[in-house]
Amino acid sequence: MIEMIPGTVTLATLEDIYRNLTPAKLDASAREPVEAAAKMVADAAAGEEAVYGINTGFGKLASTKIAPADTATLQRNLILSHCCGVGEALPEDKTRLMMTLKLLSMGRGASGVRWLVIEQIEQMLERGVVPVIPSQGSVGASGDLAPLAHMAAAMIGAGEATFEGIRMSSADALKKAGLEPIVLGPKEGLGLINGTQFSTACALAGLFDAWRMAEASMAIASLTTDAIMGSTAPLVADIHSLRGHAGQIDVAREMRAIMDGSEIRESHREGDTRVQDPYCIRCQPQVVGAALDVLRMAAKTLEIEANAVTDNPLVLVNEGRIVSGGNFHAEYVGFAADQIALAVAEIGAIAQRRVALMVDPTLSHDLPPFLTPDPGLNSGFMIAEVTTAALMSENKHLANPCVTDSTPTSANQEDHVSMAAHGALRLGRMNANLSVILGVEMLCAAQGVEARAPLKTSARLQDVLAMLRAEIPALAEDRYLAPDIEAASAMVRAGRVADAAGVKVAA
Repeated sequence: MIEMIPGTVTLATLEDIYRNLTPAKLDASAREPVEAAAKMVADAAAGEEAVYGINTGFGKLASTKIAPADTATLQRNLILSHCCGVGEALPEDKTRLMMTLKLLSMGRGASGVRWLVIEQIEQMLERGVVPVIPSQGSVGASGDLAPLAHMAAAMIGAGEATFEGIRMSSADALKKAGLEPIVLGPKEGLGLINGTQFSTACALAGLFDAWRMAEASMAIASLTTDAIMGSTAPLVADIHSLRGHAGQIDVAREMRAIMDGSEIRESHREGDTRVQDPYCIRCQPQVVGAALDVLRMAAKTLEIEANAVTDNPLVLVNEGRIVSGGNFHAEYVGFAADQIALAVAEIGAIAQRRVALMVDPTLSHDLPPFLTPDPGLNSGFMIAEVTTAALMSENKHLANPCVTDSTPTSANQEDHVSMAAHGALRLGRMNANLSVILGVEMLCAAQGVEARAPLKTSARLQDVLAMLRAEIPALAEDRYLAPDIEAASAMVRAGRVADAAGVKVAA
């Protein structure tokens, strides 16, 4: 169990929650400010003055006053009416991360919810009650309304949830976990559905996975460099320090260390007729280094957003007032998601060119055509390379910006939206595509390095080869390749490639 102090949680903690499904709860120090804000809301709900979202309708209906006796019904109706999500259910890891982010936001003591609302989410996380969250329906402003409404519905015993891996009604899931549905008080439904937690959770997951892909690409690009007997001169430290970008310096440093001691590299330092390698070999530090720095910029934004209060209205306890604003607008998350998408697309684009290089006998420095020992009768990695081209192209299309695609909603009250949910959700598909591109590159590079025998690659790359060959044999003759590609891409996604090569770059 992770205890979190709202406003201070790091990306490392959030990645632990995402990858390991670690339950999280708020530190007890958050309770006093939460309850102080809840008391202000209760007083406002009982008063005569109209306060948006507490004793009024919502959006265009904000001018409609609600009687104190109807506030509980108002909040329940709000949740049920907003459960309009469609599409595939969000995976459990992202859903739990979303719930954790909602804890952090409400735990800042500006949302006006009672502590029991926070306890309900904490207990659901601890006992494994996971709301079924349809992945489509948010435009990323006024909060991620539909996805968060499905989360809130599970808390009150409506909608669906999974428990012990079985999908069922939320009422049944809560009962099996020993929990009771809660009844929402004033402002609590609105506090749950206003916010950027769906978009932010998906963007964080995309960031964590993209970083893992970037680290794997350093090891795999090094293996490819040896496979085509490429030069390590472009990795010389002074080249990169003269430019000064941190990401570029980091990638070059890692690749120098990974390739250190390679017999293949030493074998062609003298007498090689080639003057320069293609850019996909020579410019890996410049391209993936730039992607690293873009991911770092996105990471800073998302760490702030993860700790932010993003619902509306906000309860300013120190000032003694409740104020409407626009913190639910996910523009920051939308920009960060677009940045991550660009980085993922570019890491894949340069990796795909390395795959194309290795299968082309006119460019691969004497490797057999399509990396098969018996070309003609066998096609080797010919169509695996075509698959990487297809996925590279798909990622290019998906990388087009989402944040610029606003459209008015809610009778033009919400007339500019971020589309952050679109931008963040696509990152899962893009990272999956990238893992396949890198997995195929690893298969090709391993085949190419083994064709250089008896010369050996570096010790660290031999560890990568040993990991790969323990599960996927070399391609001696054509076989059904889809399982090999899936197994190799799974190694990339799980972080096993970077681990085997000893790659670890600070975020």
